Amino acid sequence: MGTVTEPQFHVLAVDDSLFDRKMIERLLQKSSCQVTTVDSGSKALEFLGLGESYESDDLNASSSSPVIHQEVEINLIITDYCMPGMTGYDLLKRVKESAAFRSIPVVIMSSENVPARISRCLEEGAEEFFLKPVKLADLTKLKPHMMKTKLKKESEKLAKEDNAVLKPEIREEEPSVIEILPPHQGVEQESMLRNNKRKAMAEVISTDRSRPKYNITTSV
Repeated sequence: MGTVTEPQFHVLAVDDSLFDRKMIERLLQKSSCQVTTVDSGSKALEFLGLGESYESDDLNASSSSPVIHQEVEINLIITDYCMPGMTGYDLLKRVKESAAFRSIPVVIMSSENVPARISRCLEEGAEEFFLKPVKLADLTKLKPHMMKTKLKKESEKLAKEDNAVLKPEIREEEPSVIEILPPHQGVEQESMLRNNKRKAMAEVISTDRSRPKYNITTSV
């Protein structure tokens, strides 16, 4: 009896063409990937929790921490370039502007081989640019990108867990208290020490003077 292996990676596929969405979904599933498909860039942003900040005209909205509506982890985004409303390039920019999602690899697909378009996407941060129709051999290039991101997130998670365990064991050292006296008080103490020293010396001299002196003669 064969065992069913769970998908190792989760891919968000974005394409306005139903035929292309089904094709890329089938290819990714053959590569043991879990696939979520949406038909527009705006829906992809909503899935990630960036939809509200995209619709806002506030320039600072993109830099603020997004409200993530999905609990699932996305390991890669693959998107068509030419889509109505928001292009794949626009989606790429929005993802890379987000502090929470910029580490997710983004791959662009297009049926048009336009060098300037390809260069612009790669310069903006796209990991790959595939020409349609996408082949199964093309998707083998995606696993190293997804693996790198997955390992990074797992290491960050382990680091957080280790810090949570070690934090209660660390005891704060009590700071040593050094008493700093006001200037006049310090001078007074120094003057008192000198006076006490003088008195002690005077007492020694006085005691020595008060002792009786004896003339010691030697008889022959």
